[in-house]
Amino acid sequence: MTIPSHIVEMLARIRRRFQNAPLQERLLPSDAEFTTLRPVRNASAGSVAKYWQRLRATASQDDQDALADQITMADPGQFSANIENFIGTVKMPVGIIGPLRINGLNAHGDFHVPMATTEAALVASYARGAYAATKSGGISTALLYEGVIRTPAFVFEGLLDAGLFVEWVVREIDALKAAAEATTRFGKLVSVEPMIDNNVVFLVCRYTTGDAAGQNMVTIATNALCEDIEARCPIAMKAWYIEGNFSGDKKASFLGLVTGRGRKVSASVTLSADVVEKTLGTSVKAMLDYGQVANLGSHLSGQLGAQAHFANGLAAFYIATGQDAACVAESAMGITRMEARGDDLFCSVTMPNILVGSVGGGTSLPSQAAGLNVLGLKGAGNGAALAEVAVATCLCGEISIVAAIAAGHFTRAHENLARKR
Repeated sequence: MTIPSHIVEMLARIRRRFQNAPLQERLLPSDAEFTTLRPVRNASAGSVAKYWQRLRATASQDDQDALADQITMADPGQFSANIENFIGTVKMPVGIIGPLRINGLNAHGDFHVPMATTEAALVASYARGAYAATKSGGISTALLYEGVIRTPAFVFEGLLDAGLFVEWVVREIDALKAAAEATTRFGKLVSVEPMIDNNVVFLVCRYTTGDAAGQNMVTIATNALCEDIEARCPIAMKAWYIEGNFSGDKKASFLGLVTGRGRKVSASVTLSADVVEKTLGTSVKAMLDYGQVANLGSHLSGQLGAQAHFANGLAAFYIATGQDAACVAESAMGITRMEARGDDLFCSVTMPNILVGSVGGGTSLPSQAAGLNVLGLKGAGNGAALAEVAVATCLCGEISIVAAIAAGHFTRAHENLARKR
């Protein structure tokens, strides 16, 4: 048997750094005294100052001034609904791409899209894709389906009780729907699908959530549904859990890829050969040739879907517009397609798990509200349009990166825009 060289080298590095006894002592449990943080839910100037006093051992006044700056500290309470133990705000660079022309069912017009990132070259790349798409007439988008999932789990003595439980749920579905929807003005329970694994039953509860991303909304509604089940169901259960880790919440899953979790959006544009050559610096054939190799790599590596880098665009878009950035883990999944259409290049993306909202969550925070205002999509009535803009933005990124790699420009672009600044 051969030990991989990187493992041998790692062990050697550790051995050089520590002798046997110090290493053993370093890894032992410690009972040293410590003072816990006093949790604060409602931020104030006083609570922020107390936390910074505690941090003086490692953080300087300059650090405090950077995070707890004058604008932030003018009203620290405005952040209380979004965070606990508040000590300040992080400033990230925000760039824009556009105008990005979108010819969508919900998003229609020319948009300047804010993107918050610390990765040089990212905004430039997406801007190039947006320019190519807009020169080709714009991106067509459509919201195909929506439904945020929560999947409570119920544990029974055996398979028979699990089956009887499902039978009861089917019979009582109207009452359960009423219990869930009584907790929200905007959430609607549109389906409940039982999934049985012997003595465990998952209920796949799917909701529409209006213009909100709806994660908290569906959790509260589903909890009410579960409490109604617990109060009225005659089938004895051993336990129930608000989430059985079946929904794909903040993780990539086959369920999300196939059925969607959030808003499912498809976006497409046909780039003329002239735009590909003059704007992207390559050819339709070169992009298709590379796309074939990249698609093979996706399959061989076992990716869920096939795409180049949805996460880059989504993370920058989510942060700039007040979305839950952790949802990128499930949102950055889907299919990118590129096909010849005569001499031109058809490009499309379909993304089934877009979790965005134009209301709620972080959308009311000052910087994030400004990002939504830049788009013209803040507030009620804009959730579906925001999802279409997010997916159109991802398509811009797919176009640009495939062109860059196909033309051999990818490394040079990062050197010029990042490493050699």
